[in-house]
Amino acid sequence: MNIEFEDKALEELYENGHTAIKPYNRLSKDVIVRYVKVVNYMKAACRIENLYLINSLHYEKKKGNLKGVDVVRINDKYRLHFRSTPNKQGIVVNAIITDITKHYE
Repeated sequence: MNIEFEDKALEELYENGHTAIKPYNRLSKDVIVRYVKVVNYMKAACRIENLYLINSLHYEKKKGNLKGVDVVRINDKYRLHFRSTPNKQGIVVNAIITDITKHYE
């Protein structure tokens, strides 16, 4: 999949493993390592349906006030939010990473 980052801090976190920009500068090293791993899974996927096959991601499309947002697990506590968009043939192959959040907060 083609991955883009909505927030410069998320891109910096992925590329360098750290960022000085809040709130991501407080993430623990193991969460950052897992975040990089999850983004690499997404990059390796040919299409959005491939994310369903990786059980540890628990891929889901949100409903309600988060409609249009897709979510995968980073770990038990953190989630990676992104928006997916289809190509001209209608196959979802693009993702814009928007946020890392704590689950239930």
